[in-house]
Amino acid sequence: MARLFIALWPDSGVRAELAAWRDRWTWPRKASPVRSEQLHATLHFIGEVPEARIPELIAALRVPFTPFTLDFGHCALWPHGIAVLEPLASPAALSNLHAALGQALERHGLPVDGRPYQPHVTMARRAAGSALPSSGPAIRWPVEHYALMASSGGYVTLQRYDKWLNCADG
Repeated sequence: MARLFIALWPDSGVRAELAAWRDRWTWPRKASPVRSEQLHATLHFIGEVPEARIPELIAALRVPFTPFTLDFGHCALWPHGIAVLEPLASPAALSNLHAALGQALERHGLPVDGRPYQPHVTMARRAAGSALPSSGPAIRWPVEHYALMASSGGYVTLQRYDKWLNCADG
């Protein structure tokens, strides 16, 4: 079995800016900040899937999408002590990509979270009581790809979907 998710994966420059935001927070002792190399924005959590289904999913998740830009700059503390950085706005192209990937998952018998999608980057877990930064520079994240990821002690990219490949196929 493989534990899978679909994510927006930042380039090194955006990742460094996200890490700088994370480092501006004041964390309680029990907090667990996300390691810099693992900062990302999840599109869909898939969960446990038999490894034999991975090639099928790689093909199924190739959906056409329009590149877009996310501007991050709003920090929040969600229930259960999840500290997040949220975009200042959610572009329609992000909603369209999320919906298209959800439909692809459903066509292949995989569950999709029915709650409204809230784009974010998790900064830390067990962060109840954190002191949120009041403000900081907005992070401009141009999104031109997404990825199918596996989580097993670390994150592994199984397939990267670039706008150019998807446009050529679409």
